[in-house]
Amino acid sequence: MSKIILTGDRPTGRLHLGHYVGSLRRRVELQNSGEFDKIFIMIADAQALTDNADNPEKIRTNILEVALDYLSVGIDPSRSDILIQSQIRALPELAFYYMNLVTVARLQRNPTVKSEISMRGFKTEIPVGFFTYPISQAADITAFKATAVPVGEDQEPMIEQTREIVRKFNYTYGNVLVEPEIVLSDNSVCKRLPGTDGKAKMSKSLGNGIYISDDSKTLKEKVMSMYTDPDHIRVEDPGKVEGNTVFTYLDAFCVPEDFGEFLPDYNGLDELKEHYKKGGLGDVKIKKFLIKVLERELAPIRERRARYEKDIPGVYEILKEGTGRANEVADATLREVKEAMKINYFEDKALMADQVQKYS
Repeated sequence: MSKIILTGDRPTGRLHLGHYVGSLRRRVELQNSGEFDKIFIMIADAQALTDNADNPEKIRTNILEVALDYLSVGIDPSRSDILIQSQIRALPELAFYYMNLVTVARLQRNPTVKSEISMRGFKTEIPVGFFTYPISQAADITAFKATAVPVGEDQEPMIEQTREIVRKFNYTYGNVLVEPEIVLSDNSVCKRLPGTDGKAKMSKSLGNGIYISDDSKTLKEKVMSMYTDPDHIRVEDPGKVEGNTVFTYLDAFCVPEDFGEFLPDYNGLDELKEHYKKGGLGDVKIKKFLIKVLERELAPIRERRARYEKDIPGVYEILKEGTGRANEVADATLREVKEAMKINYFEDKALMADQVQKYS
C-alpha cells in the first residue's frame, strides 16, 4: 500500500507558531524523509466558510497568506501538492454519502466539535456545515486514501471519527477506503503551544499568537510582553517554570547549540531552569534569550517568504497545479466509492446488460 499524507489548515488568517510546532514543522520533516509516496496539503477554505459564510473575502484573501506560510516553512511544491479544498470536485459528493453513516448523537459527542462550538459561543444557531465538519474532514482524508494525517493533538477525535466512517463504509460496501493514522509531534510540548498571554492555546481569534510571518520588531515586542510567573516580581525571587510561557517556548524551540551561541553562561536548558527556580535570574534575560532562539528559527523562513512574495502569479500557479493533480486522485476515489455503492449507473455495463435481458 502507498504511504500518503493529507493535512491542512483553515485560511482564516496567517499561521502562527502554534501551527508551526504542532504540525507544519513535522510536515516538512515527513516531506523530506522520503518515506511517503504522495503528500497533499490542503488549504481548507470550504471548511472555513462554515463559520465565516458572511465574510467570504476574509477566506479569499487568506488563501494566499497560508500558501506563502506553507512555502516559507519549507513545503516543497515539487514534493508536496498544495491544493484548495473548494476546487476539489469529489469532496462534497463524498461527504454527502458519508452523512448516511454517522448519527447526530455521534457528532454531538465529538470532543473537538463540542470544544469549537463552545469557543465560538454557538447555541441553537450552529451552522449545519460547521456541525458536520468531521464528516467533511473524513471526505478530505479518504478522497486521497491518506494513510497518515499530521495534525495537532486537539484534532485526534476528528481522525478517530474518520476511522469510524471508513470502517462503516468498508463493512457495508466493501474494502475501498483507507483507515488513516494520526501523526503527532515527537515533542509533547509541541502538541499544544500556549498563547503569549499564558492561555492554554495560541489562537488567531484570541490575538495571542506569534505569527510565522512576524518581522523581528513585532517578534521582540510580543516576547517581551509574554506571560511568565506573576509571583516572580524581583530578580532575586524564586520563579516557577511550570506554566511559565517563556520556558514552554524554550522547551519547544531551544536546541543545545543555542546556549553556546547566545547564552554561554549556561550548559543547557535544565541549568537555566534551576537558576530561575532558585532565584537570581530575571525575566528580561530569559526573554532576550528566547528572542534570539526564535530569530534563529524564523530568519530563514522570512527569507523564503520574501522570495515567494516577489512572484505571486507563480504562487497561484503552484496552487493551480497542485489542485489539478489532487482532483485526479479524488475523482478516482469517488468512482470507486460509487461503484462499491452500486450507484455508477452509466458506467456499469453488467447492470445495463441485465436490464436489457430482463426486458427483452
